[in-house]
Amino acid sequence: MDARFTAEQDEIRGALRELLRRRCGPRELRGALDTPAGHDPDLWAALAGQLGLPGLALPEEYGGVGCSATELALACEETGRVLAPSPLLATAVLAAPLLLALGTEDQRADLLPRIAAGTLTATLAAPPTPALALTSGNEGEWAGGGRAGGVQARLVHGAGGTTTAVPGPPGGAADAGTAWRLYGQVDQVLDGHTASLLLVAAHAGGFARSRTLLFLVRGDAPGLVRIRQTALDATRPRARVQLRYVEAELLGGDDEADVLGALARLGDTVAAVLACEAVGAADRALERTVAYVGQREQFGRVIGSFQAVKHRLADVYVQLQAARSAAYYAAWAVGQGEQRVGPLALAQALEALRTAAAEAIQLHGGIGFTWEHEAHLYFKRATGDDLLFGPAHRLRAHAADTARLFERTEVSV
Repeated sequence: MDARFTAEQDEIRGALRELLRRRCGPRELRGALDTPAGHDPDLWAALAGQLGLPGLALPEEYGGVGCSATELALACEETGRVLAPSPLLATAVLAAPLLLALGTEDQRADLLPRIAAGTLTATLAAPPTPALALTSGNEGEWAGGGRAGGVQARLVHGAGGTTTAVPGPPGGAADAGTAWRLYGQVDQVLDGHTASLLLVAAHAGGFARSRTLLFLVRGDAPGLVRIRQTALDATRPRARVQLRYVEAELLGGDDEADVLGALARLGDTVAAVLACEAVGAADRALERTVAYVGQREQFGRVIGSFQAVKHRLADVYVQLQAARSAAYYAAWAVGQGEQRVGPLALAQALEALRTAAAEAIQLHGGIGFTWEHEAHLYFKRATGDDLLFGPAHRLRAHAADTARLFERTEVSV
């Protein structure tokens, strides 16, 4: 592994940091959080139009930049520094890779160029942690996390009026005159209230032949109800999605696709991206804290001169650098096709962010937890990510179970 950044990676990071410095300061961030969408459409247009960020890891044939997930993870480190609220994670990290891996050529040609241009936002409607196999296997009754065992998918005859359920598609494809309909509910869908396209995980085939499939659902589809949820971390908006016999299109057109395997592989990439994002946020929290303790005076001295404060910040710095190394390795590994690296890096990054954010609040004193200061936003990001994708001890436990580290083996002598 070559630990040095390439010239292209340095250019992406530098250009993105400069754009975010101008377009996503504390005032712009708070203004975006107060909007119904929870993000600034102008910032998203700039990220897409000036930097091509949504298509960074998409092939050039679909309008993308042609980079790998490594560059996307490094870019998310910069967005994490400023807690930039945007559909980037949902669109480019969750949805686009699944469209690329499982979609038909027609689906890819129709959707991916619009995602790369920033005119189409998308998201994955499935419980983030189980579906991505980060803290447990994704073979259980998790699909959609809704009523009656999750979101249910059925083939029905006719369009409009009375519909009749049919058992299943001959040869893995729907017959003429039939359509997939989805019923159920999914909570905690990232940017689910604004996404133009939803990739919905659902059960199909009934009890005997139950399997998980992915479906494409338009954001304006009849019967689709989307409600923005009140979240601890307002910088990562999410929604409850209800599907009331919503018409959907099967992703890939083949109900024998390895959806669970694709989700598990996606989980490694998502974990690496989230690890880099958390490292960026922790770095910014530490940077702000160091600047503050160098200015605040107590007993006639700046508090940064006290040895106890130096020790606390030194511990944060060491933990941050260890997490950065793990996150960068995970970002490189997913670009090389390695698996099972991202979750461990994410565990370390989440702990580093939580420590950096907690120390930021403590060392900022009385203003650290107020709405007027940014420190609480970083602490809420740490806690929110822990709830959505962690916690760290479960990430490590699942990695240990997957590697069979603690299995007892019989040794014959």
